Amino acid sequence: MAAPQYAILRFAKYKGPEISGIEAHNERTKEKYASNPDIDPTRTHLNFHLIKPKRRYRAESEKQIAEAGCRTRSDSVRVVEALITATPEFFKGKKRAEIKEFFNEALEFIKQNQAPATIISAVVHLDEKSPHMHLCFVPLTEDKRLCAKEILGNKKKLTQWQDKYWEHMVKKYPDLERGESASETGRDHIPTRVFKQMARLNKQHDKLEEMLSDMKFTNYKEKSAQIATFLEKYIPDVAAMETQMKKYEKFFKTASDKQKALEKKNAELTDALKESEQESTLKKLQDARLKSDYERAKSILDRIPPDVIKAYTQRSTQKHDINR
Repeated sequence: MAAPQYAILRFAKYKGPEISGIEAHNERTKEKYASNPDIDPTRTHLNFHLIKPKRRYRAESEKQIAEAGCRTRSDSVRVVEALITATPEFFKGKKRAEIKEFFNEALEFIKQNQAPATIISAVVHLDEKSPHMHLCFVPLTEDKRLCAKEILGNKKKLTQWQDKYWEHMVKKYPDLERGESASETGRDHIPTRVFKQMARLNKQHDKLEEMLSDMKFTNYKEKSAQIATFLEKYIPDVAAMETQMKKYEKFFKTASDKQKALEKKNAELTDALKESEQESTLKKLQDARLKSDYERAKSILDRIPPDVIKAYTQRSTQKHDINR
């Protein structure tokens, strides 16, 4: 019996610092991707755009928002990303032209449900395990309001998106079945990419810890300048991780409540629990560790001298003014 073939559509919302991160991934602007082993650099040349970005994601977003006359807050969603794909079985044996045709059809679906002019980029990746498309758009409504909540809505609205996507795609690809959204199934894990993101932040934390430890009266001015420069990368990365922590908050509550009991009983559980239960226990401990690492990455900022923070703030303000 052939494996089921599912149509997959998922959304993610981005507010600020993390937008440059998804752009780097989507547009393959880095030379190396050691943190993402799924990317095969020898196949990156096979990736292609259905819509090429006119400018940087954040710049295009701000431009459209300004032209629409919208006010923004620090927590305003500026970019929505749709991940569009199907299960690997669907793509088996398909040629590049057939894969392109599939994603063009998916793009038409998005255009029917979101103003085409708001789409920043639509890029298809063929250099990872399964073909997929990252499509980013500015969440502007028909009456020019910035409102991702209205466009994506609640669980019911997301379910409607899933229904409509499948209904559109199945007309041309009758073997496709309707996939289940994370909002329907209730995501039962924190994505691996979040742990990878935290691992990179841990390395940055250790470097900052080392710089602070090396700070002495004799080298204070030099080290202050180095730390202020380092913070230009570190603070936005902490902010980006904060966004992820809020997104998966429910897991940390569960992990926090059970962490002590799990650690105490871990030796007994190893022998007593079934394999699946052991995996569940390990996952809860990993989630708790992620939360702990994030708090550690954030708390080190309290140890930075006020004049160094002031220098960092001034540098950031100057850069912002230059880029405006």
